[in-house]
Amino acid sequence: MVRLTIDLIAKSRNHFKKKRGLSFPEYLKTLTHLHFSSKNIEDIGDLSMCRNLTVLYLYDNQITHICNLGFASNLTHLYMQNNNITHIDNLSNLQKLSKLYLGGNRIAVVEGLEQLGELKELHLENQRLAPGEKLLFDPRTLVSVAESLCVLNINNNNIDDIRDMAVLKELQHFSAADNKLNNMEELEDVFSHWPQLLDMNLSGNPVCKRTKYRDCLITVCKSLEVLDGREINELTRQFLINWKASKEAKKKINKKHMLPRPLIPYHITNDFNTSLSPHSGHIYDPANMQRWKAQHSLRSSIIVQTDLS
Repeated sequence: MVRLTIDLIAKSRNHFKKKRGLSFPEYLKTLTHLHFSSKNIEDIGDLSMCRNLTVLYLYDNQITHICNLGFASNLTHLYMQNNNITHIDNLSNLQKLSKLYLGGNRIAVVEGLEQLGELKELHLENQRLAPGEKLLFDPRTLVSVAESLCVLNINNNNIDDIRDMAVLKELQHFSAADNKLNNMEELEDVFSHWPQLLDMNLSGNPVCKRTKYRDCLITVCKSLEVLDGREINELTRQFLINWKASKEAKKKINKKHMLPRPLIPYHITNDFNTSLSPHSGHIYDPANMQRWKAQHSLRSSIIVQTDLS
């Protein structure tokens, strides 16, 4: 098993050339960047002598756990993509970390970032998940990075719901290509909470096939400059915003006209019409009706007698 240790650093030709007369312990204290990508490393040993380390390159290895980095309080960039990591942990001391690359691992739940208050970029694309599994986010982690995170890459992770991400109000670059996002109303609601968003990629999601998909997102994301790799023309945006406003105004007018009108009260009396027939608007009164029938019968008999004579 290959383990990253001080001895491995000592054997590295690249680092040996940079000693410049310093003793090895002194040299380790000056180290700010450590390059050990594609070395078949499976584990991280004690590197505490590299106390000024700011950038650590460990991508394309066989690492299964993030460990022994508690000493690296000055670390700002950590590259650990394309390893075999299953959990995000042991990062609580890296409070200056601003860029974290964990794409191409085996992470199923994004958690353990609660202490990373300065994290600006989080790259989690292409996790090698079990069939039917999707990448999930611990809401506590999302809240903890909401004030700082500007870049989020979650491409190709079977994600079908991003409602919990609405708290990421500082996002400027969001990439969620090749997932399973399909609910346009949900996306519009989430993106309305991201006023700083400049660049977004949702290509390869079912929602992209929806009618007016691009038009809808351009009107919702007022500051968006690039969508799915295509720049947004400002004249196009203004036209779509005006068109949407006009359409909504027409809907309000139509809705107002369709409202039921109030009924006009009709004053009903018990007066009997002199034409000897009941008015349609009168209240039915049995006594009045009997009197009308009697008068109508009398009138009919008079007319018959007149005709006979």
